[in-house]
Amino acid sequence: MKKVVAVVRLERFGEVRESLEKEGFQGMTVTPTSGAGAEKGVTLCFRGRHFQEPFVPRVKLEIVAPDMDIPKIAEVICDAAKTGRIGDGRIFVEPVEEVIRIRDGKRGEDVIAPGRLGEIPRKVGVEVEALEYEIA
Repeated sequence: MKKVVAVVRLERFGEVRESLEKEGFQGMTVTPTSGAGAEKGVTLCFRGRHFQEPFVPRVKLEIVAPDMDIPKIAEVICDAAKTGRIGDGRIFVEPVEEVIRIRDGKRGEDVIAPGRLGEIPRKVGVEVEALEYEIA
């Protein structure tokens, strides 16, 4: 298992999230954050005064997934977040030693799987328009 940490532009987050969900990756942790890089901050105006803010607002996504899904997740994030300008963000891939579900103490890859929407068992008799998921 690995954890993908992606820091992307605030305005591109919606498209990144939609693209990940379209590919079947719905489980993620999202944190508003800010950082400094090649952009050298941003100029803000408050009550007629301009001032330089060294940190630019960003969104940090964290996704834990099986090793085989990591290249696809990284590709989807890159395609959705890319603007071609400085400050598009970064993706970091880190190893995950263990995952434990707090609810029942279950451990291992089964805790994050099913990680794809198509693999989640659905309740019998539920209409396609109103899908409900039973999470194991």
